[in-house]
Amino acid sequence: MKRLGEVVRTAQGIAVVRSPDDSVPGVGTRVVDESLSDVGRVVDVFGPVEQPYVAVSPGESVRVATLVGSKVYARDGS
Repeated sequence: MKRLGEVVRTAQGIAVVRSPDDSVPGVGTRVVDESLSDVGRVVDVFGPVEQPYVAVSPGESVRVATLVGSKVYARDGS
């Protein structure tokens, strides 16, 4: 499991995560929170190469607004 970054905002039902470095997972990678609860999946990577943003589509039971300020992680083997 690798730290994906912190959710900095939401936009149109998508969580926007700021990556701490330039290593980001591929589209479709599962995303979890600190308690390993499923958050959603990566749907896009955009912005500057050094610290890109990652768009995460939340799972059905996830309220995206509650994710702002949370640290999220890319789940290995997804």
